[in-house]
Amino acid sequence: MDLENQKRVLDLSEKYGKENVVVILGTSEAESAGLTAETVTAGDPTFAGPLAGVSLGLAVYHMFELKDQVDASVYDEQCGMMEMVLDVDAINKEVSSIREQYSQY
Repeated sequence: MDLENQKRVLDLSEKYGKENVVVILGTSEAESAGLTAETVTAGDPTFAGPLAGVSLGLAVYHMFELKDQVDASVYDEQCGMMEMVLDVDAINKEVSSIREQYSQY
């Protein structure tokens, strides 16, 4: 997660309250999804950005985890192709693991 997006997440969590912010990821690899999920829950593990040492505990999901919550035609149009070529199970497992460890909401 780049520094600008870290700042946006921090600002939004301060403005609306951490309990009212849900982060939805769309990354294409499990490792990057996990790193981003960790950043918005436990803090930036690289200690390089605005979330370094800041544990927000936000709710975080990957878009693939929300498939049943989205209109099927919209999901298919926006995510269907990627779902066929990416390791969806690994991505979902990584994000859910981080969420279970660090999310507070």
